[in-house]
Amino acid sequence: MQKKAGPLFYLFLILFVFAIMFPFLWILIAALKPPAELFGERAFSAIIQHPTWENFRLVFTERPFGRYLLNSTIVASLTTLYAITIASFAAYAIAWLKFRGKTIVLGIVLAVSMFPQIATISPIFMFMQSTGLTNSYLGLIIPYTTIALPLAIWNLTVFFRKIPVDLGEAAKVDGATVWQTMVKVFFPLAMPGVFTTAILVFIAAWNEFLFALTINTKEMMKTVPVGIVMFQGQFTIPWGEISAASIIVTVPLIIMVLIFQKRIVSGLTSGAVKE
Repeated sequence: MQKKAGPLFYLFLILFVFAIMFPFLWILIAALKPPAELFGERAFSAIIQHPTWENFRLVFTERPFGRYLLNSTIVASLTTLYAITIASFAAYAIAWLKFRGKTIVLGIVLAVSMFPQIATISPIFMFMQSTGLTNSYLGLIIPYTTIALPLAIWNLTVFFRKIPVDLGEAAKVDGATVWQTMVKVFFPLAMPGVFTTAILVFIAAWNEFLFALTINTKEMMKTVPVGIVMFQGQFTIPWGEISAASIIVTVPLIIMVLIFQKRIVSGLTSGAVKE
């Protein structure tokens, strides 16, 4: 018989949720405040006397923020699609196919993921410059993939290994090829893990800053993180506009997680219970 949660549990839950949501709520309050309340005596007040949408309007009218959003969406989406496709084949091979050097391959993948971005930015920029890929979507997708692939391969390998081996053997008995077994048996069963990994890759690409700052220098090719940083002037920092832009950038990620939350939870808990 399950025990009913007491009032202390709900109090802790409320405090926990408030602690997590507080930064987002504070940024929202700042985004709705006029400049007089942002920099005056009421700068640290949670009550807005004269709420306004002016900061949100200025983000789109005074700056090419719509273009920043489009750039981030295209780069993050294509990076996710490419990384998940390559990682799915690689993870399937590592999890189920027998070949020499499997451990070495996983070790190399792990080693690549440990390289700090600052150590790789110079050779990557020189490569992009020599190939004419600076200030282009492909110039960001390639380095973003180097960040996303190790994470995707490791995650998907774990999910593929959770699939019962009997299913693969049964497909072989029925005459299925390796390709048919992978596409018709393993991929559908691994979809919760694929969705979970895709969300993580998309968020990583959406929030990436260093490569975007270095490789794409033209105003119309900047992504959202770089664009928000450039809001700052020489003598002023428009906190209201920065807060409004931060809210706008966060909302798509929240909506995406809410839409796919069932698949994400299913993927995160896959294999957690031993049968």
